[in-house]
Amino acid sequence: MEAIGRAKEHFGKLLEDQCKRVEKIKAQKDWIDYTQLKPVIIGVLGGDGIGPHITGEAQRVLEHLLADEVKNGKIEFRVIDGLTIERRAEVHKPIPDEVLVEIKKCHILLKGPTTTPKKGDPWPNIESANVAIRKELDLFANVRPVRVPSMGIDWMFFRENTEGSYALGPFGVEATEDIAIDFTLATKPGTERIIRLAFEYAKKNALDRVTAITKANVIKTTDGLFLKIFYEIAQEYPGINADDWFIDIMTAKLVDTKRRTQFKVMVLPNLYGDILTDEAAEFQGGVGTAGSANIGKQYAMFEAIHGSAPRMVTEDRTQYADPSSVTKAGAMLLNHLGYATLGKKLEMALDVCGQYEKKLVMTGRSTGATGREYCDYIMATIADPNLEKRWKDFQKSA
Repeated sequence: MEAIGRAKEHFGKLLEDQCKRVEKIKAQKDWIDYTQLKPVIIGVLGGDGIGPHITGEAQRVLEHLLADEVKNGKIEFRVIDGLTIERRAEVHKPIPDEVLVEIKKCHILLKGPTTTPKKGDPWPNIESANVAIRKELDLFANVRPVRVPSMGIDWMFFRENTEGSYALGPFGVEATEDIAIDFTLATKPGTERIIRLAFEYAKKNALDRVTAITKANVIKTTDGLFLKIFYEIAQEYPGINADDWFIDIMTAKLVDTKRRTQFKVMVLPNLYGDILTDEAAEFQGGVGTAGSANIGKQYAMFEAIHGSAPRMVTEDRTQYADPSSVTKAGAMLLNHLGYATLGKKLEMALDVCGQYEKKLVMTGRSTGATGREYCDYIMATIADPNLEKRWKDFQKSA
């Protein structure tokens, strides 16, 4: 009974912390206005494994596109070291204190993948750096686009980023030697803001469908709250069709050629969003081609959706790691800052280079291009005055 008492006390502390967090959400400031900042500081976090290599290449592309803005003092890039697994293990924290101080001096982050220890690893059981940064900066919306014109696929996923199973994943309890319990979380204000963002995106982009994805028939309390709020907010957007699917059947519908092209904007809790967007990215060429945005009211972080690929490092293949994911995240970064024309050019170049012409191919090995060669290809494509024609030819071929 003593162990059960400790478990109850542990749960009580988690609940108290979440009550305080809800009050912080309710008291949040308004959205940051980047037009009022000079400079807008972009922090570059290489992470570990292949992260520093691919993030450095994406930074090079962004610096090329933003050269004039850097020159006139509107944009500043800052490289932030120390988010490696070695340093995090040394201090036994997901974000070393000195790194967090530097992160909070920036407005935007471009981040490479970081290693998250799992049970059985030689590393201590520290929280995911991704999850910790998202919670620390309250980056509540994970936004992941997937576009494959040749298949008629044009999806935008809005994954809740600060709640669900991941938020409390490191804080489960082994109540007895026979019982281990983890927790999941949904709050009303946390759910409202991600769902509203999805509907606002659909409205702004003249899209007529938003789909919620849950398992509310089984996970009745937290997923049930998510679904209830979804339909309440949907009533505020009468021109948009709102529907919902369960996560298990939705994973099947993404491979259903007759149905998948009908989905447009999808909003879903944290764990389901992670799984489903990895599946979705496979249609585009794999997780190595997919970028994501993590959006909050005061900060934003743009990153790849894949891991740190330590095997590539041990096999001395780092230079062949595909920078497309972080570079695609860079296009989202440009759009977020208001540089829509530059963002569109980068998106078109990524489409032309990666899905159409394929003059250089990334294989992850010496059989393909290096990350440096591939980003040179992207920048040369951006500089081509015929870029739009090449992209339109790609659209026609699809």
